[in-house]
Amino acid sequence: MAERMQAVVCRGPRDYRLEEWDVPAIGPGEVLVRVRSVGICASDLKCYLGAPLFWGDARRIGYCQPPVIPGHEFVGEVVALGEGAAEEYGLAIGDLAVSEQIVPCWQCRFCRRGQYWMCMVHDIYGFRQRTFGAMAEYLRFPRGALNHRVPTGIAPHHAAFIEPLACSIHAVQRGEIEFGDVVVIAGAGPLGLGMIAAARLKHPGCLIAIDLEDDRLALARACGADVVLNPRHEDVVATVQHMTEGYGCDVYIEATGHPAAVEQGLAMIRKLGTFVEFSVMREPVTVDWTIIGDTKELNIHGSHLGPYCYPIAIEMIAAGRLPLDRIVTHQLPLHDYQAGIDLVAAGDRSVKVTLTP
Repeated sequence: MAERMQAVVCRGPRDYRLEEWDVPAIGPGEVLVRVRSVGICASDLKCYLGAPLFWGDARRIGYCQPPVIPGHEFVGEVVALGEGAAEEYGLAIGDLAVSEQIVPCWQCRFCRRGQYWMCMVHDIYGFRQRTFGAMAEYLRFPRGALNHRVPTGIAPHHAAFIEPLACSIHAVQRGEIEFGDVVVIAGAGPLGLGMIAAARLKHPGCLIAIDLEDDRLALARACGADVVLNPRHEDVVATVQHMTEGYGCDVYIEATGHPAAVEQGLAMIRKLGTFVEFSVMREPVTVDWTIIGDTKELNIHGSHLGPYCYPIAIEMIAAGRLPLDRIVTHQLPLHDYQAGIDLVAAGDRSVKVTLTP
């Protein structure tokens, strides 16, 4: 195995470079994989563009710790196992494997309670010094990571979708969908499409997808949406209210990352409804909070990462519940990372973009 590797390195906003780095060394309980595919996420784009969550503002310190190798949606082939890792994770040399996006500390209050996805240390692959990401030829799964074997029948560029799908499943779980509910999912990007496929399994009465792009709405139908709406062509709030005798939808899941979709959802949802906020916003969102309390008494749920959802995501992909050949629109070599970032930023020619080291 080589001692050096090619890696994309984040050194600051809009400062990502292809560099040569040492192949990671592993210790007891750790795993080394040869990266087979890595996706470019909307949060990767927002980090690249300098969003305050990642780089800080006057109120807080940023989350990203450069220099760091990005990439938290990935699959790799196991090439080395530290002492005890094979037994702990059920992995063998040659297996395809994924690692959950957060590597918990296992010491804080949340980790001790099993709420590891809210770990206070919060080391997520691709943003932190302890958890370099997968936009490289090799990747280390640190000790304490949550690793899963991927069945051989899943193509690597499809397996890279396991992480976003796990996040989508968790968001749907947070929606607490009941039989017969009218469910709206705003945003038919990769995560929204995963939410539609997962929500379909909850047997809602009507599953509605909203997006500004008709091509993505066609994919939403393929994932299980009953109705698709485009705000460019109609008043979507009025349409949903008309469909529900003026009450509004029972569950609204926001997956666009745009502040207007939050306001749209608060107008669209019925009294006592459940609003799930998933997106990483590029800028602060201002809404009339009176709607949440005095006007509608809403249940407002956040959604973060994909805890306990990876096995479900793997099963859904293995069962072909999403049209991944249509969702994964671009597979680029690692050195074309900038073209991949630009495709995600444009948003009009791609759905999911992956890199192959």
